Amino acid sequence: MFIDEMSTTVRSGPIAVVPYDQLWPAVFEQLQGAIRHTLRGIALEVHHIGSTAVPGLCAKPKIDIDVVLRSADDIVKSVDLLKETDREYHGDPYDDGMWTFTSRRGLSPGHRIYLCAPGTPVHLKRVLFRDYLRANPEVAMAYGALKRKLVIDSKGVWKAYTEGKTAFVARAVERAMSLEHE
Repeated sequence: MFIDEMSTTVRSGPIAVVPYDQLWPAVFEQLQGAIRHTLRGIALEVHHIGSTAVPGLCAKPKIDIDVVLRSADDIVKSVDLLKETDREYHGDPYDDGMWTFTSRRGLSPGHRIYLCAPGTPVHLKRVLFRDYLRANPEVAMAYGALKRKLVIDSKGVWKAYTEGKTAFVARAVERAMSLEHE
């Protein structure tokens, strides 16, 4: 389902939220192929997550990708293989089992790759949130409106922008989890 969003970019300092771009799924598919090639069969699943994965939803112009590896034992090898590519390595910055790489600055859209073991809670919540937004366009529209507001309210401070979304995301994930158990 495609969400009808405003067609303007909202920017404050380094933070920009842009209208949905119908090319994002194709960009993801290209990235997925390159990631699978680089990881030489270690990737069990490759997921397009985040706002760019929700048709019609405004987003930061960055494709977020969760790569679920065959096992936790494959993390070190996968990190080493992705370090050989033209991406910046950030380790596991939140100590949540998500090993992070970002595209070099200047790419549009950019991308962020998260490596994780099967069953990693953060990954499972991200997929649940994405699928909930896809299935509930009114919630996705409210999320888009919140993001546009936070860009302005945060005055370009990433931490304020990110923290401003936390309660909304948590409520949506909680609701999605309750629906799964009905």
